[in-house]
Amino acid sequence: MLDVENLGIRFGGLHAVRDVTASIPAGQITAIIGPNGAGKSTFFNLISGFYRPTTGAVRFQGEDLTRRPTHEVVARGVARTFQTTTIYRELSVLENAMIGHRVRTRAGLLDALLRTPRERQDAQGSRDGALRALERVGLVRQAHLPAGALTQEGQKRVGIAMALASEPKLLLLDEPAAGMNPEETVNLMALIRELVAGGLTVALVEHKMSLVMGLADHILVLHHGQLIAQGTPAQVSRDPAVIEAYLGSHAHGGQMGQGGEAAHA
Repeated sequence: MLDVENLGIRFGGLHAVRDVTASIPAGQITAIIGPNGAGKSTFFNLISGFYRPTTGAVRFQGEDLTRRPTHEVVARGVARTFQTTTIYRELSVLENAMIGHRVRTRAGLLDALLRTPRERQDAQGSRDGALRALERVGLVRQAHLPAGALTQEGQKRVGIAMALASEPKLLLLDEPAAGMNPEETVNLMALIRELVAGGLTVALVEHKMSLVMGLADHILVLHHGQLIAQGTPAQVSRDPAVIEAYLGSHAHGGQMGQGGEAAHA
């Protein structure tokens, strides 16, 4: 679904991501993992249009998105969430989700000022799209509440609903379980599985190895901005380069994710 070829970006003399060639297959859950500073979030920023690469290309369903601005990337079906919950706490849950749908509207400033039929049609379309997104994340009953009144898990779901309201084909989740307790993490895993079962493709950056190993179909492993391994959870957990990257001299032949040090890398 999404392919990158020789993807890289430099900040000054630093290669934050370097020569990454990989694919995110359709209909699956792909996890991007690696130690702190591996370049995971930078990689996400490159494939979602927030950064323009220094080298290489990004293609989505065969279309070159390398130089397209973020809103055009979203309009073509790639949406993302962020490490920190970027919601409007004072607005209602529904209003937050409606903001996510605006990329699908056609009305301009003049339409809004004059309340033209196109503006009214777009407003109703945004409401309908937002409600569909809230239904998918289980928040329809909370639609009228201020988003800031929800629990941490609820606010994460609002963020996901905002992304879903743009009607994506590929959803990028940047550390979706950050700040969540074990029960909330399990609930999130169930939600992601439901979204993929419903036809969505998901890629996520995540530090919680229990979530990654229990959820991902496919894993890309970055280290110092380079791709050092990819494959199924079983394959990458046994890869010597991955074990060394996570555990260094403490590996002793163990598997990534089984020891406390790996789980918190």
